Amino acid sequence: MTQEYKGTALVTGASSGIGAIYAHRLAKQGYDLIIVARNGERLKALASRLTDETGRTVETVAADLGDKADLARIEGMLKEDRSITLLVNNAGVGGTAPLLAADVDKMQEMIELNVTALMRLTYAAVPGFVTRGGGTIINIASIVAIAPELLNGVYGGTKAFVLAFSQSLKHELAEKNIRIQAVLPGATATEFWDIAGTPVEHLPNEIVMSAENMVDASLAGLEQGEFATIPSLEDAGQLAAYEQARQALMPNLSRTAPAKRYKIA
Repeated sequence: MTQEYKGTALVTGASSGIGAIYAHRLAKQGYDLIIVARNGERLKALASRLTDETGRTVETVAADLGDKADLARIEGMLKEDRSITLLVNNAGVGGTAPLLAADVDKMQEMIELNVTALMRLTYAAVPGFVTRGGGTIINIASIVAIAPELLNGVYGGTKAFVLAFSQSLKHELAEKNIRIQAVLPGATATEFWDIAGTPVEHLPNEIVMSAENMVDASLAGLEQGEFATIPSLEDAGQLAAYEQARQALMPNLSRTAPAKRYKIA
């Protein structure tokens, strides 16, 4: 059965793993696609498969979002292509090395991709979404956004930014018919781990989710209206309690007088 056309989804980091599966699932849902990644040959092969299977139009863009000129190209597409209704900010890189063993230049590159590129693409997309009356942004964060001690601290910091940025966007755009979803996957079976320096085979099997299950869970969460989706979290009440605790803090975070425990006699 042909799915109703839903506009165009632009997916970054789409040549493999999570991004490629998002592209597949969204094409099956009725989206045409713009798929972006560094590996142009992989993108072309994926586009051919998706078009054959779904009949959707798939445009490929070979681009390195860590390169300013390439990033500006994708920003331009988001600003100019009125058919785009969904942005999946998936492109990113990770790390497992502690500070004393990490290359600081690699950490800077991580920030440029995980933070700067995601922020700039979002800023490029949102004005058009507002003008056209709606849109959706899916930002791929990580469980390390709330548990940064699990992996490299800079990686955790970049994903904490993604979560905080998404939370702010949800608040800012609440009346603009723009959906914001932050996805916080745990360990997922992709090439991420090889690139980060710890092969996924070295992780306990019981904590690793397939990329297919991760994406399917995230899209189910989007359909259910979730802002934050943690695909492996069985008890949604735990996340609700976390958010309630955060909200309870907010009225007490900024006051004239120091807390009594800090007063010097």
